[in-house]
Amino acid sequence: MNAITVELPKSLHMKISELSRAEGISANQFLILAAAEKMSAILTENYLEEEARQGRREDFDKIMKAVPCAEPEEHDRI
Repeated sequence: MNAITVELPKSLHMKISELSRAEGISANQFLILAAAEKMSAILTENYLEEEARQGRREDFDKIMKAVPCAEPEEHDRI
């Protein structure tokens, strides 16, 4: 593993310590999980944006035409 030094405001450090104790993990593990979650969110957004750029309106319309026209079920009504 690699080490990184990060300076945190005291209030943030205290909250991380509090939350990590409540989760039963170390502050180090808490920060690793937080970084992994943020990275996953960014990578997912990038992937979806790239897929959207490759999409074509004609393909969308073709798929939508295959969907049967039906009234929504009662629990799906607004």
